Amino acid sequence: MSVVILDYGSQYTRLIARRIRELRAYSVILPGTASLERIQAEQPQALILSGGPASVFEPNSPRPAPGVLEQGWPVLGICYGMQYLAQHFGGRVERAGRREYGKANLVHHTGPLFAGLEGELQMWMSHSDAVTELPPGWQVVASTEENPVAAIAAPDGRTFGVQFHPEVVHSPKGMQVLENFLELAGVARNWTAQHTLEHLIADIRAKVGDEKVLLAVSGGVDSSTLALLLARAIGDRMTAVFVDHGLLRLGERQEVEQALRPLGKALRVVEASEQFLSALQGVTDPEQKRKIVGREFIRVFEREARQLSAQGYRWLAQGTLYPDVIESAGSGEGSANIKSHHNVGGLPEDLQFELLEPFRYLFKDEVRELALLLGLPEPIRMRHPFPGPGLAIRILGEVTPQKLEILRRADDIFISSLRDWNLYDQVSQAAAILTPMQSVGVVGDERSYGYVLGLRAVSTIDFMTADWARLPLEFLDEVARKITRQVPEIGRVVYDITSKPPATIEWE
Repeated sequence: MSVVILDYGSQYTRLIARRIRELRAYSVILPGTASLERIQAEQPQALILSGGPASVFEPNSPRPAPGVLEQGWPVLGICYGMQYLAQHFGGRVERAGRREYGKANLVHHTGPLFAGLEGELQMWMSHSDAVTELPPGWQVVASTEENPVAAIAAPDGRTFGVQFHPEVVHSPKGMQVLENFLELAGVARNWTAQHTLEHLIADIRAKVGDEKVLLAVSGGVDSSTLALLLARAIGDRMTAVFVDHGLLRLGERQEVEQALRPLGKALRVVEASEQFLSALQGVTDPEQKRKIVGREFIRVFEREARQLSAQGYRWLAQGTLYPDVIESAGSGEGSANIKSHHNVGGLPEDLQFELLEPFRYLFKDEVRELALLLGLPEPIRMRHPFPGPGLAIRILGEVTPQKLEILRRADDIFISSLRDWNLYDQVSQAAAILTPMQSVGVVGDERSYGYVLGLRAVSTIDFMTADWARLPLEFLDEVARKITRQVPEIGRVVYDITSKPPATIEWE
């Protein structure tokens, strides 16, 4: 039983799915043009039609497959989804006189979709088309000062359209609107961490049977949680391989080994630092560095896998998450294929493993909830995302053992200070970046030249956009003083105040 979200290319589609799950209802994203049979396979209790960049009156605009809206499922159309509902059921949509974008107040709202909400409501708008004529029997249930048709309701009392985006943080009461829709639709609200854990264990046991599973552990929350989950589901028929490529943070290898101590002999740690650093020698191009790290990881893992495959390992487990699947596949009509994620592809086909991805329909916050139930230590459970190539892409230019040592010490001061000031959990990701630039300074009475170190901290919900974190000036002052005193090779510390976009979160 699920809420099926039909994706028409909105940048917020993943966020809709997350919000529905936060309300304890299971949600799944399908392409906007998914067949009726594909949708029925998900046993939907309700549909949500996402927003998107198209106009419904364009001849090639995406639309639900024939018969989808005639099944009697409750439907919520958001932005483009509302406009399609209006047009489909006999209304009219036209190009608006001006685009309504950003914060807007609902000066009028009524009916069960807005139950429990009073006064003007701030909502986030993003549209250039407008509903100018309602379908027969439908009524307007919300308006803004500039848009008289901001939300509409069908006569059945379970089908609605909203011109705004209730799923974004800029719509403070949007979650209440979504919850009201779930209540009106009669959607089951039993999607809890404990329920998910029991379902995953049963599913793994049914799929794997008496066979063995191999897992690559990166040290992040996803693969570490999966290791503990597999151990609980199938015991010693799982082996986790942790490759130390020499590009980890200070003390990270020991932290991972300690966290996964319950695995016992099922954890295999492979020392491969020399192999990776040798391959990276003399390389300065960031994309080439990424490819080299990926290539060498595959070589190391392939070597380990071939040794283990003789012992009857049939399954290869990966901590692939739902956003990885969505971004790699390009879920919506008109949505871009953003990336080919390393979890979804990249290992040699001749490894002869079958893929096991228990988390492929989960979001990061849901995995963290499972980690809590499975006993993963808090520092790893709430750890910020860390790139697969590790510190190789946080050293601008060539990666050397000396630069790695400098960056590890500086990065440790930054991250430890965030924890000491109770700021670590208030930011989504933080990093220190070692630049190749050396800047003049004064140490004692002598002129010196030291590396310039960049500090980066961002706040975000989905990592598709991010804002630079407003860390206290007193904190930044303390960190800069500590770094330049304790890491003498660094002569200057700068703080990155660029948001995403235009900048990415990583510098390389």
